[in-house]
Amino acid sequence: MKLKHNINPVLLQFINFIVLVYSLITYIPWYILSGSKQAIAKAKQVKARPVNNKPGGAYRSVNSLHCLASVLYPGCDTLDKVFKYAKTKYKDKKLLGTREILKEEDEIQPSGKVFKKVILGKYTWLSYEDVYIKAVNFGNGLAVLGQQPKTNIAIFCETRAEWMIAAQACFMCNYQLVTLYATLGGPAIVHGLNETEVTTIITSKELMQTKLKEIVSQVPLLQHIITVDGKPTTWSEFPKGVIVHTMASVQAMGAKADTGNKQPSRPVPSDIAVIMYTSGSTGIPKGVMISHCNIIAGITGMAERIPNLGEKDIYIGYLPLAHVLELSAELVCLSHGCRIGYSSPQTLADQSSKIKKGSKGDVTTLKPTLMAAVPEIMDRIYKNVMNKVNEMTSFQRNLFILAYNYKMEQISKGYTTPLCDSLIFRKVRMLLGGKIRLLLCGGAPLSAATQRFMNICFCCPVGQGYGLTESAGAGTIMEVWDYTTGRVGAPLVCCEIKLMNWEEGGYYNTDKPYPRGEILIGGQNVTVGYYKNEARTRKDFTVDENGQRWLHTGDIGEFHHDGCLKIIDRKKDLVKLQAGEYVSLGKVEAALKNLPLVDNICAYASSFHSYVIGFVVPNQKELAELARKKGFKGSWEEICNSPEMEKEVLKVLAEAAMAANLEKFEIPVKIRLSPDPWTPETGLVTDAFKLKRKELTAFYQMDIDRMYG
Repeated sequence: MKLKHNINPVLLQFINFIVLVYSLITYIPWYILSGSKQAIAKAKQVKARPVNNKPGGAYRSVNSLHCLASVLYPGCDTLDKVFKYAKTKYKDKKLLGTREILKEEDEIQPSGKVFKKVILGKYTWLSYEDVYIKAVNFGNGLAVLGQQPKTNIAIFCETRAEWMIAAQACFMCNYQLVTLYATLGGPAIVHGLNETEVTTIITSKELMQTKLKEIVSQVPLLQHIITVDGKPTTWSEFPKGVIVHTMASVQAMGAKADTGNKQPSRPVPSDIAVIMYTSGSTGIPKGVMISHCNIIAGITGMAERIPNLGEKDIYIGYLPLAHVLELSAELVCLSHGCRIGYSSPQTLADQSSKIKKGSKGDVTTLKPTLMAAVPEIMDRIYKNVMNKVNEMTSFQRNLFILAYNYKMEQISKGYTTPLCDSLIFRKVRMLLGGKIRLLLCGGAPLSAATQRFMNICFCCPVGQGYGLTESAGAGTIMEVWDYTTGRVGAPLVCCEIKLMNWEEGGYYNTDKPYPRGEILIGGQNVTVGYYKNEARTRKDFTVDENGQRWLHTGDIGEFHHDGCLKIIDRKKDLVKLQAGEYVSLGKVEAALKNLPLVDNICAYASSFHSYVIGFVVPNQKELAELARKKGFKGSWEEICNSPEMEKEVLKVLAEAAMAANLEKFEIPVKIRLSPDPWTPETGLVTDAFKLKRKELTAFYQMDIDRMYG
C-alpha cells in the first residue's frame, strides 16, 4: 500500500539516513513522554475470547466475558431516563448546535444549471435544559393532538436539531417513532406510512413540498403534518382532514396543556422506541422494531470503545438520523455531555456543493473532535486528496510520498510521527476542521487503502465498526490503538458473536488458521424483529436453549487470534457461475473501487453465464484524460457510450484485478460506463451509499442483455 515515488536512488539513500538519525535521536524522549508504551501493549493484547472450547462457541470482549453490559448508568433502563440523567448532570452545557443562514443566492453554472449557494454564520446552541423543555412541550402538544402512548408516529426529515428534539419527546411519552429516510422514493414512503398506520408525520417544509405533497392522498389515515421549520406558503392542495401544524405551535399547545392531573405514561425497557425502516438495499424497506433496552445496550457497547468521551468532545451530525449508525452515535454523545453540531453533505466542507466560494463549511466552523462516516464519503476524500497530490510539483509530490510511506511504517509499529503531522499532513487534516481525534466508520466495508490513508493524513484512528439495524447498530468496533486494516474489531461489551457453518460457500467454524462462517450476533441489543413480518422475523432471528436471542446476519466472517473479526463475504453477494465457480461480487468491487478512474462500480454475474460483467461510474476527470491520450473526442455521454473507451477502461480494471490477486473468472469481461453518478436520489444506492443491486439490475437490464448477448 506504499505510494510510488521517482526520487534518485542516491538521494533516497541520503534521505533515509537522515530519517534514521532523526528517529534514533527522538525515539527515547518520545517513548517516555508520549505514553505510547501502553498503547503498543494494548494493541497486541487479546481483545475477545470464546466463552468455551467448542467449535462455533461465542466470542465475547475480554471486558465482558462473564456478563454482557446492558445499561450506561444504574437505573437508566429507558431512553427517557438516560436523557433526564444527562440533563441533570449537564444542565447548562451546550447540546445541539445549528448554523444560521446569512445569505442564500442562485449561482448559474457554465452548463446553464442553477445551483443554490449559501453563506452561513456561527453555530447557535441549545443547552441540555433547553432541549429537555422543548421535548417535554412537544410531547405534551402531540398528546393534545390525540397521540396515544404505544402508538406510531412518523418522522420523515433531514438530520437537524428538531429531529432529535422530536425523538426525545417520543421517547418520554412512549410514542413509537417510525423513521423513514428522506431520500426514499414515493412507493417506499407510502408503504412505511400505511404499514405503520400513522396519523401524524413530522417533516420539513422542503420535504413536504417535494415528496409528501405527491403521495399524501395515498395515506388515508394521515391527519396531522407537523413541519419543523415553519408552515409552507402553499398547502391548500392537501386532502380534507389533513391539518398542517408547525413544531413551534405544537410546542406552544404543550406548554399550555394542563398535565397536572394526568399520570404520564412512561416506557418500560421492553417497549418499542423506534420502528426503523431500512434503506431497502435488497427490496422493499423493512421496519425493524427496536426497543428501549435494545438501543441502550447498543450505545453502552459503543461508548466503551471511545476513550475519554465527555464534555470536551464535539460531534458533527450530518448522516441521516433515520440510519442506525447516526442515531446511535448521537445518543452516545448526548448521554456523555458532548456537543452535537448539525450539518449536511452539501454544507459539510469549504468545497461542498452549497457553500459559496470563499465562505466556510461546517467542519471549519465547528472543528469537531468526533465524526462518523460511511466508506463512500471516506473513499471520495481519499481520491480527491490523491488527485491533488498528483497535481503537485515533482518536489512537493515526492516530499508528500516520503512522509506518507514513513508514517505508514511508523504507525504499523504503533509509533506516532508528530513532526510529519504538523509539517506535512496539517493542511489535509484541516479539511475536517483539524481537531478530529476519532473517525467512526460503518454502514459498509472500508477498503484497507482508504483506512490507512485516513489514519495517516488525518492523524487519528479510524474505528471501523460492524453492526446492523437489526442489532441496534452494535456488533464490533476497532479499539483506538488498533491500527490494523481490513478488520472490524472485537465484539462490543454488550454482545457476543459466533460463527455458523455455511456449507454452500465452504465456510466452517473449524477452519484453520481462522474459524469462518456466517456471523450471528447475540445480546440485549438484538432487536425484537420486523414490523408485521413474522415470517421474515422467524428466518433472521432465533432463540437458543439458554434464552439468548441471535441475529443471523447473512455476512461471512473469520475470527483472528486476538479475537477481532474480519468480514470476508456475504451470502447474498455470492453467485455460482455456469461452470460451477463461486464469485463474491463484493470482493470484486472492493478490489476495483479505489482506482482513480472509478467513482463507483457494481459487479454482476448470472448463473446462466460463465463470466462477470460490471456497471462503472467513471471519474470524469480521469476518463476524459484517458480519452484524450487515446485520441478520442466527444461529449461526456459520447465518451461513456463508446465501445472503444469501454475496452480501455476494461484494461485498467483487469490490471488492478490481477494486482489484487482476483481469479481469472472473477475479473469483469464486459462493462457499461455510466455518465450519471449513483446517488440516494437516483434510487440506485442507499443513504449509506450501499449498492441497491435489485434496482441497479433493473436500471441496466438492457445493458445486461447486450453484454450477455
